Amino acid sequence: MKIVFLGGGNMANALIGGMVKQGFAADEIEVIDLGAEARSKLSESYGVRCHASADTAPRAPDILVLAVKPQQMKEAVAPFAGQLGQALVISIAAGLDMTALSRWLGGHRQIVRCMPNTPALIGAGITGLCALPEVSAEQRAAADRVLKAVGTTVWIEDEAKIDGVTAISGSGPAYVFLFIEALQQAAADLGLTPEQGRQLAIETVQGAAALAAQSTEPASVLRERVTSKGGTTAAALQVMAERGVKEGIVAGCLAAEARGRELGKILGAS
Repeated sequence: MKIVFLGGGNMANALIGGMVKQGFAADEIEVIDLGAEARSKLSESYGVRCHASADTAPRAPDILVLAVKPQQMKEAVAPFAGQLGQALVISIAAGLDMTALSRWLGGHRQIVRCMPNTPALIGAGITGLCALPEVSAEQRAAADRVLKAVGTTVWIEDEAKIDGVTAISGSGPAYVFLFIEALQQAAADLGLTPEQGRQLAIETVQGAAALAAQSTEPASVLRERVTSKGGTTAAALQVMAERGVKEGIVAGCLAAEARGRELGKILGAS
């Protein structure tokens, strides 16, 4: 199997590293990237072959992973238009729908669109995927295997819902980082050292997430169990409710989804 990455940035680096760890052969993977530093890093780290342009790379690989910025995608994929045969195309570019990608690839229809998130950089990501009807079961399995190299996967049958995936898990790490940031600020306000605040905040988030993952009960029940009537947690949650914390998070996610749809229309218009 020959796998070509178009783009060798952070997410491509994470995927390639995860794939090699999961048993993909380095000589099966090739990368096209304009940057000499990126090519050198990938080659030295994983032993993959790198190219400065598509001219020297395979034009009809088994899998083509699109890992360039959305704004650069149309120009970047032009050398492959009409030359891919039955190759599987996996796009990890945010915002670009499969209709635009198919058009830029000369009508190619074996496309899977993915939305990974930044914890993929440490092998702890989650990726939402959707596929065009022409993608075979074997190709879906291949895409799943590639993305599972950096975490878990969730298949979404309706591409219109991928913007929702972006709003929840794609942008989600930023919401969690904001929460950690707030806990650390509160710790400082309460006289704890920066080191103490960081440890308390991060390990609390890690532990709570692990507990929620292992429990079969909804998060609301777990929250209620920590909240004694008239206690400290109740006092904190009451103030947060008065400040609209939960409503703000939900509204923020909806805004992210709306912006994703808007960007998709702009990016795919040409």
